[in-house]
Amino acid sequence: MGTPKVYWEDVKVGQQIPPFVRRTDFMNWNRYAAVNEEFVYIHMDDEGGRGAGQKAAFGMGNLRLSYAHNLLRDWIGEEGDIKHISIQYRGFNFKNDVLTTRGVVTDKRVEGDKHLVDLDLSVVNQEGVNNAPGRATVVLPSRGK
Repeated sequence: MGTPKVYWEDVKVGQQIPPFVRRTDFMNWNRYAAVNEEFVYIHMDDEGGRGAGQKAAFGMGNLRLSYAHNLLRDWIGEEGDIKHISIQYRGFNFKNDVLTTRGVVTDKRVEGDKHLVDLDLSVVNQEGVNNAPGRATVVLPSRGK
């Protein structure tokens, strides 16, 4: 374990954490599909996507969840822990969309010996559409311990 990236005492309600940005190109989809054995035509082939009623192949929903996980892990480092994370899939992402995953601190509290921080999450495309809102709770180290 290294030096903590962020301590509970330093976090403020309303604080925005550094965003995680990713262009969702075919290479990213292909790597994700390989790891998750998710080679599905709607995600790999434009004709498959159009057959599902969309304009082209579209990205895997769980890939956006992994972006939210990356956002949190980058912020809390190895000393923190992700206690809860949830995402709602409310739209599609297509090849070459630029997705920006953001988090805003909504609450902080202590439960027993755990120093918790709640966040609202969003995965926003280049058009400003939040197509995957979510919530998370992380456990952070405390300077008092």
